[in-house]
Amino acid sequence: MSIYVEVLGISMDEVGNELLKGTLDVLILKIVALEQSHGYAIAQRLQQLSNDFFQVHQGSLYPALHRLEDRGWLQSEWKDSETGRKAKFYLLTRKGRRQLEIEVLNWEKNVRCHSHDS
Repeated sequence: MSIYVEVLGISMDEVGNELLKGTLDVLILKIVALEQSHGYAIAQRLQQLSNDFFQVHQGSLYPALHRLEDRGWLQSEWKDSETGRKAKFYLLTRKGRRQLEIEVLNWEKNVRCHSHDS
């Protein structure tokens, strides 16, 4: 199985689910770095960019968004969505951008380590 997570530009071969479980925060930060989004749009983008590999349910997504907001990496504001309904839009903070850079470097380091172990 080969997965290409376009949002990070990283190719992963034969990577186990355990490594992927820790990537949700990074993927959310990266998606929100591209453009502010509401939760449903973030979930759709994750699914689209991962070729349906990541299908994030509300029970995982919204706690992650709140955790990232509590850490100061995201901020949110209520706005009208494309459907005209009010939605909470998330945007990356300066602190979040710094954290994203750290996380991407760590991710790349882990992928390199796992590829050398093979």
